[in-house]
Amino acid sequence: MELALRLQQLPPYHFAEYGRKIAEKRAAGVDVISFSMGDPDLPTPPEVLDALDTAAREQANQRYPEYAGMPEFRAATAAWFVRRFGVELDPAREVLPLIGSKEGLAHLPLAVMNEGDVALMPDPQYPVYPTAVALAGGICHYLPLDEEHGWLPDFAAIPADVLARTKTLWLNHPNNPTGACAPLAFFEEAVRFARAHDILLVHDMAYAEVTFDGYKPQSILEVPGAKEVAVEFHSLSKAYNMAGFRIGMLVGNAGIVEGMTRLKSNLDTGIFRPIQIAAMRALALPDEWLAARNAIYQRRRDRLIAACHGIGLEAQTPQAGLYLWARIPAGQTSAQFTLDLLDRTGIALTPGTNFGAGGEGYVRITLTVPDDRIDEAVARMATAVAHS
Repeated sequence: MELALRLQQLPPYHFAEYGRKIAEKRAAGVDVISFSMGDPDLPTPPEVLDALDTAAREQANQRYPEYAGMPEFRAATAAWFVRRFGVELDPAREVLPLIGSKEGLAHLPLAVMNEGDVALMPDPQYPVYPTAVALAGGICHYLPLDEEHGWLPDFAAIPADVLARTKTLWLNHPNNPTGACAPLAFFEEAVRFARAHDILLVHDMAYAEVTFDGYKPQSILEVPGAKEVAVEFHSLSKAYNMAGFRIGMLVGNAGIVEGMTRLKSNLDTGIFRPIQIAAMRALALPDEWLAARNAIYQRRRDRLIAACHGIGLEAQTPQAGLYLWARIPAGQTSAQFTLDLLDRTGIALTPGTNFGAGGEGYVRITLTVPDDRIDEAVARMATAVAHS
């Protein structure tokens, strides 16, 4: 019995493949320090855990949850959006809870794309985007991102024949993997472009609350008229150290939210209500909690940037997100560099090509590693450089 052709044509998920290589090293007795996954190592806030525990013990919450999420959670999301971005959302029509933003990103093309439709796709990009488009029968047209242009796509370079078949434009700021942040002027340009060409603008904002040096990323929905052409994905995974909870939300265009609600009602049965209640408690946490948590990441960011420079990697200082995007020395591919570093030091970084061809020449380094392990990694790298 053969698998479906669409599945046979999918490449292996890069992080799963790389995870197997790391597991092989560990099985051989190597003490691997992995900077390859953006999986928060810091604890979920105790108030959130208390809310989860209390809600899980209530019998009413142990039954099937609502398909479209609890009205209370949708309302809490809308209230948070006003506080955070100054944008009003209709909780009933413009908010949809998700089983993590990855689930929503993977399902969106099934709701909006037909066979042969084009998705304008940044390169490099989070690998789920092109995979989701391929599963829906769509075609990706890649928009190169580079350091010279601030890792932002050039809409003017898109051929007219491609635009005629384009259904979606995918953006992600703060960006994974580059860490780049987009100014509001770029979002205004993107909204004008989407309206002019009748394109759905899909903005992934999973890293909105991991910020440094006083920077506050803006939502694309702050642009007047954006809700006519745009939806935005948010996640509590990185924002509140809740990756294992699997909860996020889709907000924006009411027609797309309705379509995604219809699709999801045929595919899943919603989110465990105690998790939604815990998420409501997280969204109510004070700014001081975020500031204290982000100070830890900022300290790690600065320590790792200094370590990168010490081994010949050129790393820019990001204003937000969980990653450093570092250029490797000339003469090696990203894959060769990461495998060599893993063999020599037991340190695992992610090759830039895991995020598309545009990632060649770079590696991604996550900040989600405990401080003592960062110190150990820095010492190993310094020793490797001294003996090279």
